[in-house]
Amino acid sequence: MAPDGWCWDCGAAQPAYRAHVEITAGGRAAGVSDRGRRRAVNADEMALDTTGTWTVAAVCDGVSMSPLAERAARVGAQTGVTVLAARLHAGAVPETALADASLRAFHAVAALAASPDAAPACTFVAAVAHPDGIWSAGVGDSRAYWLPDEGPGVLLTEDDTGEHEVITSWLGAGADEPSPQVHSRRPRAPGRLLLCTDGLWRCLPGADDLRAVLTRRPQATGGGDELLEEARSLVGHALDAGGDDNITALLIRHA
Repeated sequence: MAPDGWCWDCGAAQPAYRAHVEITAGGRAAGVSDRGRRRAVNADEMALDTTGTWTVAAVCDGVSMSPLAERAARVGAQTGVTVLAARLHAGAVPETALADASLRAFHAVAALAASPDAAPACTFVAAVAHPDGIWSAGVGDSRAYWLPDEGPGVLLTEDDTGEHEVITSWLGAGADEPSPQVHSRRPRAPGRLLLCTDGLWRCLPGADDLRAVLTRRPQATGGGDELLEEARSLVGHALDAGGDDNITALLIRHA
């Protein structure tokens, strides 16, 4: 299939690979990723896992100007979650697990490079949720938010961007090894931890903008189906706003 979504041989439009993806994990979390209305390929990726009372997640956004951006995102997200689950299961504290996951994901994506001039790249945001708290870390401009059931929402990560919002840190060959700041929070009330790509937050840039979309729905009770519906609502809002980019929203319930 050609990059524009048409068959090289017959010239017919082909079904888009991963045009719309939905995942859930044990009723604790759910995510939705959509290609959007303008992109031929969905270069966003998300991954979820649970181990004991831990829920771990990662979201990556393939850098559109790099080759095989969708593969970079897939490798980054899957490696990140695999390392997070393994390190937490082995007894590591969340801060260490997130730092290790970021570094291992970086090297896994960097290994995809055929040459310095052909290096797949992606952003990365990962999170850990536990009854005792939530932890998050990011590389690039994919974000984590805390969206409580009551009260104002909070952006948990800082974008690694420079002039004109160009990212200054990413996973992949040619970038420096990441040393993301790990953010921890002990919520006093129930809510949701959101991981998302810029296809969502550019349409809903404020934490309270995101929370407003969710509060227009019946309050969630922790069920995976409700989280999935909420993630669909967020992605649907971005699609209604134009859907210019790939869009990913992943929610983890914290009670």
